Amino acid sequence: MMAKNTSYNIAVLGLGYVGLPVAVAFAEKFEHVVGFDVNEKRVETLNRHIDHTGEIDSERLANSGLKITHDLNDIAASTVYIVCVPTPINVNKEPDLTPLLKACETLAKVLKKGDVIVFESTVYPGVTEEICGPELARLSGLQQSIDFKLGYSPERINPGDKVNRLETINKIISGEDNETAQILKDIYKAIITQADVHLAPDIKVAEMAKALENTQRDVNIALINEIAVFCEKIGIRTADVLDAAGTKWNFLPFKPGLVGGHCIGVDPYYLTSKSEHVGHHAHLIQAARRINNDMAKFVAQKTIKMLVQKDKPIRSSKIGILGLAFKEDVGDIRNSKIPDIVKELHDFGATPILHDPHADADETVEEFGVSLSNLKDFNALDALIYAVPHRYYQDYDILSMMAKDGLLIDVKSKFNASDLTDLQSYWSL
Repeated sequence: MMAKNTSYNIAVLGLGYVGLPVAVAFAEKFEHVVGFDVNEKRVETLNRHIDHTGEIDSERLANSGLKITHDLNDIAASTVYIVCVPTPINVNKEPDLTPLLKACETLAKVLKKGDVIVFESTVYPGVTEEICGPELARLSGLQQSIDFKLGYSPERINPGDKVNRLETINKIISGEDNETAQILKDIYKAIITQADVHLAPDIKVAEMAKALENTQRDVNIALINEIAVFCEKIGIRTADVLDAAGTKWNFLPFKPGLVGGHCIGVDPYYLTSKSEHVGHHAHLIQAARRINNDMAKFVAQKTIKMLVQKDKPIRSSKIGILGLAFKEDVGDIRNSKIPDIVKELHDFGATPILHDPHADADETVEEFGVSLSNLKDFNALDALIYAVPHRYYQDYDILSMMAKDGLLIDVKSKFNASDLTDLQSYWSL
């Protein structure tokens, strides 16, 4: 077994979907690596080698050598700090930098001369140097860019993806000066073993690049979602249109859907906020956000409309929704759009039941006020909304959950109308 690198003492702050894989990867290559999280329950669970996110298996976590703690003293000897905390939006869809500022507050207590702080959280250009740096300086009494140095290396981890993993994804790095950039290049090259490390010319470029990545996807999905609404109005299936258009070599393979989660549904707001601040109105980005935010309501209203067409009384109709997480095969419910479907159905007087094999039942109630039902309750459904096609559901006969004259709302187009009986109805986004 190759000896581990002892050149740097590394601490990773935040051990969620992003931070844990980063911390484990560094611990496998470097001798002195500590993972820090303020959530004591999370720390306790990880120290039992259990990762509820499913990103790191128990054996790898146990063998990594990663020290996991919520005690600030355990990271005081570190020289490189990597911040991997969430950057959400508030109720007004504005950037909420609270987790980032709290991380700075924590770091300031142990910050020393010569330390390097790297942020991986998605932000708008300028946050690292104009907000985080001054906050660290104010709270620590040290001088930004003199006593401590800043870097930025945006995360690109795709939750639930077992193919595109940390070590196989090209990594952007940036530092406030050449010396810092080279330090970060050295440490990140150790863990990005099957891809390249791209050195951005400065921190703002790296910040902008990350925000652009997710905003580009948001805009492209919004286009296809708008096409899906158009296709529904003229009576053709979006999936058929995409199959035909996809025969051209340069057609981009985006699909319609519910855009949630902590990246694509959030990051564009960081750009529009900064854009407004500098006097530029990001009309296209804002329009894309409006379109994608409206899709859950569109799906719910289509469900109601088709039930009415079947002469089904809305209040007594049995409606089931499969899937709550923001994407397939993960338990992450942050910014999921499924609760928006539930709310819209409630507004029409319907009371749907909901199931997700990966979502935490307590978190679901706490976050959305929605309870999960047992899959055995999914029978004789007047309407089944197949919202998130987890692999888990492949072991079940989805169509048998429907009533003889039931309705299937197939958000991800996993079925065809020909799969149903003559009495059943089918619609896909």
